[in-house]
Amino acid sequence: MIYDNTSLKRLLDKEVQNRNNKDELSYDKPDPLLIAKKYTDEYIILLCALFAYGKASMIVKFLDKLDFSLLNQSEDTIRKNLQNIYYRFQNTDDIIAVFIAFRRLKQEISLNELFVNTYKKENNILESIDTLINEIYKINPHQSQGYKFLISSCFKRDKQNIIKHIGNSPYKRWNMFLRWMVRKDKLDLGLWSNINKKDLILPLDTHTFKVSQKLGLLKRKTYDLKSAIEITNKLKLFDINDPIKYDFALYRIGQEKIL
Repeated sequence: MIYDNTSLKRLLDKEVQNRNNKDELSYDKPDPLLIAKKYTDEYIILLCALFAYGKASMIVKFLDKLDFSLLNQSEDTIRKNLQNIYYRFQNTDDIIAVFIAFRRLKQEISLNELFVNTYKKENNILESIDTLINEIYKINPHQSQGYKFLISSCFKRDKQNIIKHIGNSPYKRWNMFLRWMVRKDKLDLGLWSNINKKDLILPLDTHTFKVSQKLGLLKRKTYDLKSAIEITNKLKLFDINDPIKYDFALYRIGQEKIL
């Protein structure tokens, strides 16, 4: 069913209101944010976001058994304690590599500082994400498909060095991390105060992609960054200052097969 803007805003606003409570995050209704909310360490929270692919219950089960305190210990301790830990596309070496990368970076600078330095200069969320990805590869240039999948590749650019909207994936896990860190309500953490939530981009996954098409938020048929931006711009018609507040509601509508 395609809704007009007035009825669609009414539907989504109601879903946002109903979903904005702590009962939406539980082991019965799993979401990686359930684990991330236990921490205030931005590096731990980013790990929760980057491992957030696949079935939600399996993501939560995996995150629950990770010892995040290893980020504050030696690299030898990390290697010793993460033996035989693996998750889907990441083998043990990949998981050790990302923990070592985050440990090294954490000793040098905060993620927020890295992100904001580019954000203030470029006024662009995508450029700031690219900065973080670049820094992770610089600090630990581990080579494997699993590591590359987890961290994501740097954005593809055109001849003018501008990030392409067509040809790049939606970078769902990175945009979800930013939603968690920048927005503040009963779900999102709001630990970063120096980024404007109006600049956030929808963390487009398969659920929100299909739901957005059904609701008329998206006309494109390609699952890519351009589609994420198109939906975001459509949601700005409903709330120009906080368009991504609708993300969790859209996700649950798809996950629970409400439509």
